Formats: sequence, structure tokens, C-alpha cells
Amino acid sequence: MKLFLREQRPVIIIYFVQLIVVTFVYWLDGYRNAAVSLYAMLLSSCLLAGYLAFRYLTHRSFYRRMEQPAASIGDFTDIKPVSPLAEGLHRLLKSQYRHYLSELNEQTEKVESHIHFINQWVHQMKTPISVIHLMIQQESDPRSMAIADELDRLRKGLDMVLYTARLDLFEHDIYVETLELETVIRRVASAQKRLFIRGKVFPVIRMERQLSVVSDEKWLDFVLTQLITNAVRYTTKENGKLFFRADQDAGRIYLEIEDEGIGIPDSDLPRVFDAYFTGENGRKFQESTGMGMYLVKEICHKLGHEIELESTEGKGTVVRILF
Repeated sequence: MKLFLREQRPVIIIYFVQLIVVTFVYWLDGYRNAAVSLYAMLLSSCLLAGYLAFRYLTHRSFYRRMEQPAASIGDFTDIKPVSPLAEGLHRLLKSQYRHYLSELNEQTEKVESHIHFINQWVHQMKTPISVIHLMIQQESDPRSMAIADELDRLRKGLDMVLYTARLDLFEHDIYVETLELETVIRRVASAQKRLFIRGKVFPVIRMERQLSVVSDEKWLDFVLTQLITNAVRYTTKENGKLFFRADQDAGRIYLEIEDEGIGIPDSDLPRVFDAYFTGENGRKFQESTGMGMYLVKEICHKLGHEIELESTEGKGTVVRILF
């Protein structure tokens, strides 16, 4: 009704203005019968009211639909073209919707092509990395060890690119199964032994009992790898420790990863999981990209896990995953 009245407001105003003008012209001509003039104005107003009522009743569904917010971009199929205006609007919306779908499909194809290229490129880059690693794995001189460390960084960077590209297609790349949590932790920690040696950090796994969780092994491995990498990167203390603790509380299994690093300033804590946010620590350690914790949170959310973080500046950080 409000939209209808706003649309018809100029018609109503012009009608009463012309009614006053016509009455004034008759008055100038010497016609002084006020009763007849009022009766004529009443009849004319009734005709106007009848026209407005007919207009509203015949276009009621159209006006109501215009006042309701659209549930989706293509939610206009129930608009009934009851007038030339409604029919023209309907044709315009259909035309715009077709153009929108065309552009959307074009952009989607470009994004999918780009993701496919990134995936292929990452896999192609992993092959020479593996070959170089095989070439130097028997060497123990400082130069070969330094090359191996750089290869490890490069491999992790490629993994981050690959998992970031796959995140939007997460539902197509997931396999949920029951996993032994201690087995997963020990495997991931063993795979990061070069990182622990380089950072002079010792992993300490404390599991009071065998715990099983339901998750995706590949994605969970990536999450743990990112958390371990961050913990070691920000642990500057000589012979620091990285603690892995898991238990069950209130029916939920949780895993805590606690480091003895530099901690996170209180001002940075609310934004730790934001994409590309590096904070004060990221300016001190140039390897920080600001994507690690963002990916960790997004993956945990998609896996149905919760993640919590507590940190004290100068003492360390605790990251808790609730399964």
C-alpha cells in the first residue's frame, strides 16, 4: 500500500490542483453557487477514489511483491505482468538476470581454470623439489643441510598455495574417517623433525589414553603442520619445548598444542585468525604470511571442529582444537 500511495501521489496532487484551478475559473466568471461546486468536487473525488481503488486491487500482488526483499538474485518469477509497467519490469529483470548468469558463468570458468592451473603448477614444482631432496639426502655438510632446510620451506609454501586454492572446493576433496589421535600427532611431528632440529625445539607428546576422533586425515595433517610451524617459528628460547596434550572433557575430545614462544600481544589476539594479518610478531619474523592461522580456522570450521587460542606475551601460546 505504501508503495502504491507513493507512486500515485503526483496524480492525486495534480488532480486537486486542477480542481481548485477549475473552480477558481468558474468563480472569476461570476458563478457563485458554492453548493453545486462542492457537489461537483465530491463526485469528481469519488471517481478518483474509484480509480485508485481499482488500480490498487488489480495491481495489489505487483505492489506487494515490490515491497518484499528478494530472497535470491533470481527471485522474480512470481511477478505477474498485470500492466505494461509490470510487463516491462519483468522483461528488464529477465534480461539483466540472463546477463548476470552469463557473466557469472564466465567468471566461474576463469576461477576454476586458474585453480586448475595452480594445482598443476604446484604438483609440477613438487617434482623437482623431491628430486633435489633425493640428491642431497645422503649429504651431511652444512651447505646440503641449508639446501634441505630451504626445500622444506619451499614445500610448505607450495602446500599452503595448494590448500588455499582447494578451500573453496572443500566438499569435493574430503574423506571423513575415524583416526587415532596419538598416531596422527606422532606422524605429523615425525614429518617435521627437520623443522624441530633447525629451531632447536623438542616435541613432548602427553597422551593419558587412546583417543579416536572423526576427521579428514589429510586436512587435519595440514592444520597440525601449520600450528607446529607457527609454534617453532615464534619460539626463540634455546631448547624450547612444544607440548601436545589430548584428553576428553564433557564428552568432547580436545587437543592442545602449547609452545614456549614469544606469545601474542593482547591487541593482536582478536585478529589472529584474519586473513593476511601478521601483527607485531609478523613484522619481526619476515617469513610470516598471515594466511596460516586463517587457513587453520577455515579448515577446522569446515571439518566441524572448533579452535581456541590463548596467549600470554613473553610466555607462550596455547592452541586448542575441540573435536
